[in-house]
Amino acid sequence: MKRVLAIIVISQFFCTSLWFAGNAILPDIITTLHLDQTFLAHLTSAVQFGFISGTLVFALFTISDRFSPSLVFFISALVAALCNLAISIEGIPAMSVLLFRFLTGFFLAGIYPVGMKIASDYYQKGLGKSLGFLVGALVIGTAFPHLLKSLTSTFPWKYVIFSTSALSVIGGLAMVLLVPNGPYRKSGQPLKLTSFLTGFRNKKFKSAALGYFGHMWELYTFWAFVPVMLTAYKNHHQDSTLNIAFYSFLIIASGGGACVLSGMLSQTFKPKSLATLALFLSGLCCLLSPLFLSQASEVVLLVFLFFWGLVVIADSPLFSTLVAQYAPEESRGTSLTIVNCIGFAITIVSIQAIGAIATQISEQYIYLLLAAGPIFGLVALLRGEESPLELNPNRTHSRD
Repeated sequence: MKRVLAIIVISQFFCTSLWFAGNAILPDIITTLHLDQTFLAHLTSAVQFGFISGTLVFALFTISDRFSPSLVFFISALVAALCNLAISIEGIPAMSVLLFRFLTGFFLAGIYPVGMKIASDYYQKGLGKSLGFLVGALVIGTAFPHLLKSLTSTFPWKYVIFSTSALSVIGGLAMVLLVPNGPYRKSGQPLKLTSFLTGFRNKKFKSAALGYFGHMWELYTFWAFVPVMLTAYKNHHQDSTLNIAFYSFLIIASGGGACVLSGMLSQTFKPKSLATLALFLSGLCCLLSPLFLSQASEVVLLVFLFFWGLVVIADSPLFSTLVAQYAPEESRGTSLTIVNCIGFAITIVSIQAIGAIATQISEQYIYLLLAAGPIFGLVALLRGEESPLELNPNRTHSRD
């Protein structure tokens, strides 16, 4: 069972490296295609919109519940890699870049939520710990293109695209060849176009989903704008030698460890209580951001961004655990997918809103808008009756 989890985690990491591949090479794309800086919001939103469209289709047709999830993962990884590769075509116009990023996002819908579905088919006890590793892989995979960019700065930007596409193919092959259908999978479910609505009839499922939606308002916008925050600091301090790509990777990737830690803690403490604490801390970072983003000290800024990078994602595996636990067994994959769909739809609104106001008000104040998400999520979660660090009565000492 540990071998299976390791393969799922590595495959997820390899395949989700496609997610921010475009963001990592954005300065090169802007220079090559003679675009302005507002292209960041459009590029990120294209992937998110593709993911939303994909998750909606996958949920509507209950793809991961009706077909082998490992096969769905493989096909999605292969097609997403090809779509990612397409943006390296010489002389490609800006609209085609956005189209292929949209398609990459569309097939990521067969990777991220399907990977969680595969994990839930193997692990019922200790699911929070398993999803902690899985979401941690997503975080590091998301950050990885920034590391590639910093390591290949002397090479053409297309190397980042070639590398992430190759990793996605390897990850898809590993999943389909080495991870058979899990022992808890219920196969052969008939097509039912309203299956994705079933979970929302459960009050606990609904509360977890709403908390997740608040979390998503903040998460991807923070990730997308980490390089912008660092660039703004460097522009104001001309003597700074800050390596923007490298520190963007470190700040985003640090959240992978936070996911693993929160997943481990969910074995002892209630996932909902831990998610509430993490959401509170990330909301606090949003509110304090003007104070730290205007700091002259590079060390203070980096410490703050690292802390924000930890707490902004720490609740993600906890929300996924809650959604998986409260979802109907026969449509668990579909429930995870539709919640992802709505959550990522929210990220587009958030990213576009921040992008729109970025030219209207002072840059250190724009991230105050992100606090709306954690506040909304906290209201949804606090309707429950749990105390912040109450022990989990269902904890398991399973080594799975």
